Amino acid sequence: MTKIKTTPETISESRTSAIMTLIATLGLLLILVATALPLLHGGMGTARWIYVAGAAMTVIGRLSARPVAHDLRLKRLYRLEMWSSLFFAAGVFFMFYNETSGRDWIAFTLAGAFIQGYTSVMIPRAIKKAGEEVRKSKKS
Repeated sequence: MTKIKTTPETISESRTSAIMTLIATLGLLLILVATALPLLHGGMGTARWIYVAGAAMTVIGRLSARPVAHDLRLKRLYRLEMWSSLFFAAGVFFMFYNETSGRDWIAFTLAGAFIQGYTSVMIPRAIKKAGEEVRKSKKS
């Protein structure tokens, strides 16, 4: 069994990554609330600003988090997760662009949510698969 070297830099990096992931998660929750407000007759004015805050938190969290991935598939999944945040940011633009027929933001929100759902399922699978491959190579 190999030991992982722990240095102050790696501890600080993992804490920063964990904080940024938490910020991104809170941003996703704000996007959920902002999307539900018009459906519950909460008002579109308030929902816009909550959506802006959520999208900004998600973009900042995803761009600032630097997950360590040695597997190419895992790197691609993390990059795809970042793109979901950019879809939410595009949704912000369409929320303010055409206020009279504002349905385009919903399309970008659904696209971002679909990508986020896909990556939330596939990233743990890829991590598990990469771990199994490492264990098999050590046994051989």
